Amino acid sequence: MMNMTDREAQECITDFHEEGYEFLSNFYEAGVTYGGLTYRNNEAAFQAQKCMSEEEKLPFTAAAPAKSKRLGRRVRLRPDWEQVKFGIMEEIVRAKFTQNPKLAGRLLATGDKALVEGNRWGDKCWGVDVRTGEGENHLGKILMKVREELRTRGEKADEN
Repeated sequence: MMNMTDREAQECITDFHEEGYEFLSNFYEAGVTYGGLTYRNNEAAFQAQKCMSEEEKLPFTAAAPAKSKRLGRRVRLRPDWEQVKFGIMEEIVRAKFTQNPKLAGRLLATGDKALVEGNRWGDKCWGVDVRTGEGENHLGKILMKVREELRTRGEKADEN
């Protein structure tokens, strides 16, 4: 993937669905409170923010990740979405790891490895398409930023 040497590949986590690293995915079931509502997972919290009203966000609170993604494709998109989506994702990812200390420990336990949300569904914005090596990897970059913030705050790595 991405023409990496074996050494570089060892210093990089590229599969957020691989056992042990699934917690890095927005589809991982870990409750998160954002904007006054509690969601089952980050995907639901993120997709809900596309909505224009609090009432429209409510169905997302109990939705599984895949259902949330489908619902998010059908909502009336808030007009400023393209300008705010990266900041919202960062806030939600930060909330996931600050509200779930065990997950914060697991994120810290990734050390200094690069986090790359490799995927086969062609997402070149949040991740990297493993077939082509193309992608902006915004989710991976956000995860690494949050990991550094946790490290700076003195959080402890989870050894489990």
